[in-house]
Amino acid sequence: MIRGRIEKALSGFYYVRNGDEMLQCRARGKFRHRGITPLVGDWAQITSSSPGEGVIELLEERRNEFTRPAVANVDQLVIIASGAIPVTDPYLIDRISAIAALKGCRVLLVLNKSDLDRADDLYGIYSASAIPVLRVSAETGEGIDTLRAAIDGKLNAFTGNSGVGKSSILNALLPELALPVGEVSKALGRGRHTTRHVELYPLGNDTYVIDTPGFSSFDTAELNLELKERLPETFPEFAPYLGQCRFQGCRHVKEKGCAVLAAVAEGKIPRRRHESYVRLSEELKDLKEWNTKPVGAR
Repeated sequence: MIRGRIEKALSGFYYVRNGDEMLQCRARGKFRHRGITPLVGDWAQITSSSPGEGVIELLEERRNEFTRPAVANVDQLVIIASGAIPVTDPYLIDRISAIAALKGCRVLLVLNKSDLDRADDLYGIYSASAIPVLRVSAETGEGIDTLRAAIDGKLNAFTGNSGVGKSSILNALLPELALPVGEVSKALGRGRHTTRHVELYPLGNDTYVIDTPGFSSFDTAELNLELKERLPETFPEFAPYLGQCRFQGCRHVKEKGCAVLAAVAEGKIPRRRHESYVRLSEELKDLKEWNTKPVGAR
């Protein structure tokens, strides 16, 4: 059998790279019967059915997977945000980063459009957090070399609001891609989707980027009981204070003797990050076993 990685999924076909060869593949019916969907980023064992075509016979075990966007084996989730139109809500960043942490995935926050707005508010929050943050401009090239170094040697998934410039940044990293770039509506403050499907792009030096559609619906399928139960540990700034609270079972919301709240009051944890934690905790509070289902079907 031939081993390769799925680089694109489109209209029921999976495009699997084996060295310099790209094979257009279908998946065996057994995957559908088992409720398994091959994902971009999957390592697959395939058989060749004809020149340039193949059949996926086996999917290797995944180190992680996301439902929306449908990707697997991600080393680093790169959240593209902006202080210019469309302005990114910190809560959206925190929600996504919590899910990534749950799945053992690094997070990098990239503030694009620094030529239009330095995003000082966002930069202030995250430069004081445990999430690495950098400023770039796909338009002027500011920070692109720093970003290239930060994604080097990893399988990265780019995500962010529509219109923040994911495709523009990819074009800056690898100009020969020439990906289409959408315009942002000034009236609505958001962009049009230019990425219609999930696709992996090799950037050389064992570096890969998965471009994904905007994350307007990214995280709803990922809000599950495991996240509810492990939420405090998905905020890495909390780590030094977990287990230090006066009472066991502290929710770190408004309890007396909470070490996390004390750290917030002392400025050791960004207040905006804790506000997002409380909001996410409330969102997950009423989640029960019967109204959730496992993420993925592996």
